[in-house]
Amino acid sequence: MKPSHTHPAPYATRRRFLQNCGMGVGMMGLSSLLLNDDYLPSALGDGAAKMTNPMAPKQPHFTPKAKRVIHLFMNGGPSHVDTFDPKPALKKWAGKPIPKNLKTERKTGAAFPSPFKFKQYGQSGIPVSEIFKHVGEHADDLCVIRSMHAEVPNHEPSLMLMNCGTSTMVRPSMGSWLMYGLGTDNQNLPGFVAMCPGGYPIKSTQNWQSAFLPGVYQGTYVDTRHKQVEKLIENIKPRNMTLKQQRDMLDLVQALNKQHLEARGKDEQLEARIHSYELAYRMQLEATDAFDMEKEPKHVRERYGNSQQARQILIARRLIERGVRYVQLYHGNGQPWDNHDDIEVNHRNLAGQCSQAIGALLTDLKERGLLDETLVIWGGEFGRTPTVELPTPGANAGKINGRDHNHWGFTVWLAGGGIKGGTVYGSTDEFGFQAVENRVHVHDLHATMLHLLGFDHEKLTYRFAGRDFRLTDVHGHVIKELLA
Repeated sequence: MKPSHTHPAPYATRRRFLQNCGMGVGMMGLSSLLLNDDYLPSALGDGAAKMTNPMAPKQPHFTPKAKRVIHLFMNGGPSHVDTFDPKPALKKWAGKPIPKNLKTERKTGAAFPSPFKFKQYGQSGIPVSEIFKHVGEHADDLCVIRSMHAEVPNHEPSLMLMNCGTSTMVRPSMGSWLMYGLGTDNQNLPGFVAMCPGGYPIKSTQNWQSAFLPGVYQGTYVDTRHKQVEKLIENIKPRNMTLKQQRDMLDLVQALNKQHLEARGKDEQLEARIHSYELAYRMQLEATDAFDMEKEPKHVRERYGNSQQARQILIARRLIERGVRYVQLYHGNGQPWDNHDDIEVNHRNLAGQCSQAIGALLTDLKERGLLDETLVIWGGEFGRTPTVELPTPGANAGKINGRDHNHWGFTVWLAGGGIKGGTVYGSTDEFGFQAVENRVHVHDLHATMLHLLGFDHEKLTYRFAGRDFRLTDVHGHVIKELLA
């Protein structure tokens, strides 16, 4: 039996009809407010109210000291006793068992003094290893926290703790929380960029995940092993169509997406997709400029150096001066600083890849008037033991010249963004194994960073699964002694 008549599906659903009837008059008064930068561009269609832009700049709880962050992540766990926490006592006990009970991950051997020389720098006289002499030249800008401690001596949970505030559960990353709280100043670039040459660090994209926060707040990954912009950011330019043709195609897709969204109510995944499409289009010109190192004067490029680390550290400066809020730089994929053996050769080589560029970054930020409002953080997920590992099959290739994982005490330093420069905070024991004075947990570090960015860490929350979550969970204290 054939139907007598067919009708096209109505454009307005029952929900849409009721919304229009109930809100139409009120929306007339709001129409002028909906045409500012807090809303997505005209690609979403004209006439009806536009979807709010989740990346629009927002005000924090109070006036911030820092407006942006550059996180230099030495993944794998750099040795604090070989970089920023000298321990002369290790020379006295060299080759002998340390006279205290060490709760190490594996059975360890004798005390292992640092093979590197330390020198005092600046008026503050902060001692820095010879392998980071370029960083040492900025000692008076550094706040060196020698009393950091984490929860377990394993890479995966410790990376999650440092980046996401928990070592066991899937939670939003620090950068995603910052996007949620502050938005970004440049709508033509991602607000949160994660760079790692040659692939991903341990735990892959979970390091910059948005988790239960809207997907629009997750980090954008860039593989900095490439030099050409077209390879740095895949598909940055259309191959078979003009920008005008691409704009017309995007307008159609966005109009269909918007119709779908309005018919079905709030959908965070679709909202993130709409925003991502629009951002990808706008990035084509702005990102090409930001990632093009040839636009930097030759003397600036030479100041940073020619390594992969040098390039991505210079890119970080170019991004934050263009309004990107959070830039995280991983030192190589995998865990390059995880030196269970040959630590003298490996740490010297790794520091040589980044020390000059880090020093150049601090100089550059200061000369451009950006350091006061840019928080720079250096460190890994934990430190390393002051003792050498005993030969273990698969752990250190039978050599006795490396260090094991150490979450009991390690070093992180901060610079700029309201930090009290030229200071050392906290300490490990005389051998550098455990934080003993003014201990700082990762939660405390996060609380302090959020404070510098204008947030009360207990009030920056997001409602999920019937609970208000925050970066610091139910922990964390602001370390006021670190503040300028």
